[in-house]
Amino acid sequence: MLTLHRADALLTGRGADPLPGGAVLVDGGRITAVGPYEELGARAPQARVRRWPGLLTPGLVLHGARELLEEAYHPDGQFEADRLGTEPITGAAELAALGLTEARRGNSARRATQKLLARGVVAVTGRLTVPAVRTAVARSGLELLPPAAGGAAPGVSGARRAVSADPFEGLADVREAFHGVVAAGGPARFAVFAAAGAGSLREAGSAACVATVIGGRLLHRRR
Repeated sequence: MLTLHRADALLTGRGADPLPGGAVLVDGGRITAVGPYEELGARAPQARVRRWPGLLTPGLVLHGARELLEEAYHPDGQFEADRLGTEPITGAAELAALGLTEARRGNSARRATQKLLARGVVAVTGRLTVPAVRTAVARSGLELLPPAAGGAAPGVSGARRAVSADPFEGLADVREAFHGVVAAGGPARFAVFAAAGAGSLREAGSAACVATVIGGRLLHRRR
């Protein structure tokens, strides 16, 4: 099924200029065309149209999956918030005191992946050793990449906070968080942010994500 994603502006990659009224034509899990909405709409009048407010960009990559998903516990907001709070729990002693089973660790990772999708993340880097956590990542749709060379993300100055779910944190240029480009023939993997353009993306932050698409599927949509 053809889907035409139209945004206020389209930024296809790190070195690209924003295209006002840009659009992305998706067929299944691949991008078939990128360009002005009027042009693509005329090319595929039968396509379902999704109109997004803001800036459409490549999806984001988060470095440090192991720290976020295996070395932190993300409490269940419905059943554990009154006892454990809502912030991630870290530290060997603190985690040991929770008596976590592998199933609980997998559920924790599942909750964390939902938070990542809500920030436009489409891929994470790291080496995961807990089977239930690996399964949670695979089922979420996120791509698992090898750890960054040297253990640090490109463009990151200093150490990243161990449990940060923000892919922009520590980056001199938020475009360094882009995972690939939005291009014809490439995977349908992108995000939309409530930002006027590339210059305002840092101010808006990754929490301003409106939608996240992976493999042509809409995996996050702001309500």
